[in-house]
Amino acid sequence: MKARTLADLSAPLMTLRLPASEFAHLPAPRVGVSTLYPERLELTFHDDFAAFEAWREALNIAPASVVHHVQGDGRTAVLNVHTVFAGADLELTGYAKLPAAEPVLAGSEVVS
Repeated sequence: MKARTLADLSAPLMTLRLPASEFAHLPAPRVGVSTLYPERLELTFHDDFAAFEAWREALNIAPASVVHHVQGDGRTAVLNVHTVFAGADLELTGYAKLPAAEPVLAGSEVVS
């Protein structure tokens, strides 16, 4: 496989310029660009679904396109969405800790 150059990452790097200026008021994400996926710009938010949602709304991404799952033995909730934005494949990911479940004693009655 041929070694990639910085020019191979031009789509996500150029795309990053737009949100940096147009959405400068939004919470700062962890930004990822990789030679493994040279067309992808990754914006990641840790412990903050509010920041994920602010970016999702600003980028006009439909809520129905967001995928939710749980990882880490049920301790971490994950929101993820892919879209095309300004010429790059944009991946938005948010992580948040889930509260520990309250233990229920065997034979306990659940009151609702």
